[in-house]
Amino acid sequence: MATEGKNLSEYDKNNIPNAKEFRFGIVVSEWNDNITEGLFKGAFEALRDNGVLEQNIVRWNVPGSFELVYGCKKMQETYDMFDAVIAIGSVIEGETKHFDFVCEAVSQGIKDLNVHQDIPVIFCVLTDRNMQQAIDRSGGKHGNKGTEAAIAAIKMAKLRQDARL
Repeated sequence: MATEGKNLSEYDKNNIPNAKEFRFGIVVSEWNDNITEGLFKGAFEALRDNGVLEQNIVRWNVPGSFELVYGCKKMQETYDMFDAVIAIGSVIEGETKHFDFVCEAVSQGIKDLNVHQDIPVIFCVLTDRNMQQAIDRSGGKHGNKGTEAAIAAIKMAKLRQDARL
């Protein structure tokens, strides 16, 4: 298990770029909102903890994880002033192949946005086998993947800034 022995919420602030001037978009799936709200909280708190002003964090909701790609694309197009976008979702395996199709589409869609657009999109979509795994990674015993995604967003925003200089 990739998160075994690792706390997703831990990071060294000394290794995080100054994020005070950056703007972030966060697109949050409403499906499994008991999980996605925890992920959003982790991301929001980590951004704020690293100097991002509250008014520089914009949240949009979409119905489910499948719709994250469209929401992130529109956020990139509508607000080119964002330095990075975080896609937050939770897909929990069920009895049908729906899980496989949604996970594949979302991961490929976010990858495509990163390849074809200039604003990085951070993948914060839990793809768990059961609800307990999702709980453990959205503020539970393994920490919060939202926190980890926010730190990745800050680092990618800095990379994007440096590449433009």
